[in-house]
Amino acid sequence: MTTPAIEAIKKDIADNDVVLYMKGTPMAPMCGFSAAVVQLLTHAGVKFKGVNVLADTDVRQGIKDFSNWPTIPQLYVKGEFVGGCDIVREMAEAGELETLFKDKQVATV
Repeated sequence: MTTPAIEAIKKDIADNDVVLYMKGTPMAPMCGFSAAVVQLLTHAGVKFKGVNVLADTDVRQGIKDFSNWPTIPQLYVKGEFVGGCDIVREMAEAGELETLFKDKQVATV
């Protein structure tokens, strides 16, 4: 299934090393789960693109269809779906998130 929203999602994921589909923006998250992932990424020193799914209902549904994952936020690293808030939090606590960024050669500051 290809829609303009799916095409935009594919482009964002291809053009950016790290993409977070979230409710709100990195500067103003609109839910606690999105805020938690933004905080984890910021703490890791990773630059990322935040996509506000609340701004476009087609993207909000499209990302769920694209990943076959029912919830937001969703994190993508180098084109690969990593997971939602709980998975990202568990990875960060275990040191796996930083390892993922190193293995994928994602620049940190």
